[in-house]
Amino acid sequence: MTNPTGKQLDIALGGQEATVTELGAGLRRYAVGGRDVVKGYAADEPVSGGKGQQLVPWPNRIRDGRYPWAGKTQQLVLSEPPRHNASHGLARYAPWTVVEHGDSHVVCTFTVLTQPGWPGVLEARLTYRLTEDGLHVTLEATNAGATEVPFGYGAHPYLTVGETSVDEVRLTLPAATRLEVDDRMLPVALSPVEGSGLDLRDGAPVGDRVLDTAYTDLARDADGGWTAVLERGDRYAALWADASFGWAQVFTGEKRRDVGLAVEPMTCGPDAFNEGPTHAGMRVLAPGETFSCRWGIRGS
Repeated sequence: MTNPTGKQLDIALGGQEATVTELGAGLRRYAVGGRDVVKGYAADEPVSGGKGQQLVPWPNRIRDGRYPWAGKTQQLVLSEPPRHNASHGLARYAPWTVVEHGDSHVVCTFTVLTQPGWPGVLEARLTYRLTEDGLHVTLEATNAGATEVPFGYGAHPYLTVGETSVDEVRLTLPAATRLEVDDRMLPVALSPVEGSGLDLRDGAPVGDRVLDTAYTDLARDADGGWTAVLERGDRYAALWADASFGWAQVFTGEKRRDVGLAVEPMTCGPDAFNEGPTHAGMRVLAPGETFSCRWGIRGS
C-alpha cells in the first residue's frame, strides 16, 4: 500500500529522528530524545494545513493568481479558491526525486517546468541534514531556462513544545514590523508591532491571540540570521533562518489550538510578485543563476 505522501525517508543522528516525504519533500516528523519538536502527522495520513511543506517558487499568496512578467500578465491556477488566490507555489503536491538518502541526510530535487502563469524552468534541490546542532535545511534554486524568472521561497513547519493548546506557549520572534492584510490575507500596509497586541519580541505567552501574521524587520545576529523560540516548562523549539529570509509568518489557528504553531521562514512577503509593500523582497533569477539559503530547527 502506498502512503498518501509517498515514500517515507527516515533519517537519524544520536537522539534525533526525522522523516521527509516524497510528496513535496515535506518535513513530516522531527523529534529529539523521543519528544516531538515538529507537530507532524502519521505516515498513513494525508498532509493538511501545509504541515512541513516546501513553498517554491513563491511562499504565501499571489492576488488573483496574477502578476506582470515578461511584458504580459501571467495567470496562475487559483489554488486557494475561497480567497481567489494562488497559494504557496507549485511544488508542494508533486512528488520530488530522491537523489541521496544517507543515515542522517536526504536530498530531493524537483523541476518546475513552464505552465500557465509560470514562464520559465526552475530546478530546486533540497537537502535535509541532521547535525549536532539540530536539523539543517538547504535550498538551492537554479534558473535552468532561457529567460529570467521571479522567485521566492518559504517553508511551513509547525513547531511544538508538548502543549495541549498553543495558548500555553511562550513565543519570541524578534520582529519590529507586521504586515496588515485584508480579508483575503493580502497586503495592505506595513505597521510597527509596538502597541498592536501582535508584538512577539518579549516572549510572552500566546494566550488567546489569533495569529496568521507576516512579520519583517527582524533583529539579526552577527551572521545576518534570526531565530524564533517557543518555550514551555523545560522544553523549547527554535527555528533559525539565514540572512536570505526577510520575513516570518506565524500561524496559531483559530478554531483548532492543538495543532502546533507554524513559524514559516520566507524570503519574501505575501504577493511579492506584484507592486505593493512586499514587492522589494522578490528576487529575479537570471538564466543559469543559483540562489541558495538555509534554515533549521533545534529543540528539546
